[in-house]
Amino acid sequence: MQEDLTEALRALKTHTDALLASRILTVSNDGATPIGHAVSMQTAVEDVVRAVVQQARQNGATWQVIGDALGVSRQAAFQRYGKPIDPRTGKTMNTTPLPGTAELAASVIEDLASGHWSRVTEQFDPAMRDGLSEDALAAAWAQIVGLSGAFEGQGEPEVARADDLTVTNTPISFEAGDYTARITFRDDRNIAGLHILERQKP
Repeated sequence: MQEDLTEALRALKTHTDALLASRILTVSNDGATPIGHAVSMQTAVEDVVRAVVQQARQNGATWQVIGDALGVSRQAAFQRYGKPIDPRTGKTMNTTPLPGTAELAASVIEDLASGHWSRVTEQFDPAMRDGLSEDALAAAWAQIVGLSGAFEGQGEPEVARADDLTVTNTPISFEAGDYTARITFRDDRNIAGLHILERQKP
C-alpha cells in the first residue's frame, strides 16, 4: 500500500513539473498544453487521494472517518474508493459507473419534461418496454404534474454502480413538490429502470 502511495506521488510530481515547464517552454499562446497538464495533474491527485484512503482503511479508519475527512457521507466515500467483494464469487466488484451516465440521465429528464415520451421509451431495454408503454409513461408524468404543478428543473445526479447496472438519482423540482428521478442504465446505455420518488423532507 505504501508503494501505491509513493508511485502516485511520483506521478503527481511528474505532472506538476510538466505544467510548470509548459509555462516557460510552450511557444503557442492557445493555452491547450497547460490545460492538458493541469487535467493530468487532476487525475494524479485523485490517484494520491485513492492511495491515501486505501492506506487509511488498512490502518483501521472507518468509512465514517474517511467520509468526514472528504466532506461526504460514508456511503459516498465507500462508493468512490471502496473495493467491495462480490459474495457470490469472492472477487472484487466493478464499481466504476458507466461513463457519461449523468448526461444520459439529464437528457432523459429533459425529454420527460418536454413530453417527448417516445424518445424515452426508445431507450428502454426489452423488460422495460414490456412493462411500461409510452402512454403509461405519459400518464405517470401527468399524475406528478397534477399533484405538484409544472416541472421547474433538475439538480446534479448521484451516480453509482450496482453489479452490472449504473444507477442515477437526480433531484427534480416542480412548483409544489420535490422528487428524485431514479434512472438505471445497462452497460449498453439502455434504460433498465425508471422511478420518480417523492423526496423526503429532512
